[in-house]
Amino acid sequence: MLSAATLPAVHNMQAALVKAGLARQVRVTVPLNADVYESLDVRPSSGDFRPDITALMTSLVRFLLDSGGVLAINIYPFLSMDADANFPRDYAFFPAPGASVQDGNVLYTNVFDANYDTLVAALEKHGLGNITVVVGEIGWPTDGDANANAAGAHKFNQGLFDRIVAGKGTPRRPQMPDVYVFALLDKDAKSVDPGNFERHWGVFNYDGSPKYALRLAGGKGIVPAKGVRYLSKQWCVLRPDASPTDPAIIGAVGYACQYADCTSLSPGSSCGGLDVRGNVSYAFNQFFQSASQQKGSCGFNNLSVVTTTNPSRGTCRFKIMIDTGRHDLTHQDDSGAARAAAAWGAVIAVLALLAIVAL
Repeated sequence: MLSAATLPAVHNMQAALVKAGLARQVRVTVPLNADVYESLDVRPSSGDFRPDITALMTSLVRFLLDSGGVLAINIYPFLSMDADANFPRDYAFFPAPGASVQDGNVLYTNVFDANYDTLVAALEKHGLGNITVVVGEIGWPTDGDANANAAGAHKFNQGLFDRIVAGKGTPRRPQMPDVYVFALLDKDAKSVDPGNFERHWGVFNYDGSPKYALRLAGGKGIVPAKGVRYLSKQWCVLRPDASPTDPAIIGAVGYACQYADCTSLSPGSSCGGLDVRGNVSYAFNQFFQSASQQKGSCGFNNLSVVTTTNPSRGTCRFKIMIDTGRHDLTHQDDSGAARAAAAWGAVIAVLALLAIVAL
């Protein structure tokens, strides 16, 4: 979050680099989200910094410019589309046939160009147009939301990569800026405050296998990791004779999802179509695998059982953990683990109720 403390921190960092003799090799930047600027009439040429932070932004960028730093901006067309039900879906991708914004003599056909040039217009408006702007984060999630999937991520990232390879920039800055794609791998412990998709930006799966094909420069594609070893082909699931209405299930699932990632159970996600038994089994298995299949990690008050039959269904993949050398250990419960994760308990309770009603 941009705050009054940001600029003094940047000053201190630059001073430290100068003192260490590294100021010419290491450049200071501040990664900012695209909400620090806006265009009230949608046209990029009308771009300006938000009124409440204009003074701070101009001071920050002026310092970066004078000290040889760069400005890093995070642009997420996915967020623009996901937050607005009326947002033209095609406009989030490259190219966007039929979706465009006319700005004088310039026709913007995708939100990336429009977003980036809105920032450039804001910089130029304050005499800061010479600052180098890099894209610090950009990407597309593959799960955790109805709009987050591998097909969309492939379409977006391949379009972006093609532009990078071609060196195609934006109408205001024709040369493609440096771009840092987010992310290499998923982050299963990341905060989900913005949405459950936050844990699923990775281009690769947890085991180093590509989630989808990507063509790079020279026609080369991304390749999977080599020499990956997996644990035994076994999964932790709800016991066949256990009732999905057992009062203990909500607490058990809440506990599992407190320590393992269950965001794929979200409505519209890869596992969002499971029935109540599937929901519970998925949560149990996520915990079991995250604990490296250790003895005692498939307990759940005798509600669960280890099976060698793959419970994966449709788009929902029940994972098997890679071998990290911890599977021979015995799982020890955390002293505070008895309390269920309230948020996930509520989510699973709703999912369970819906599944039961649908029966």
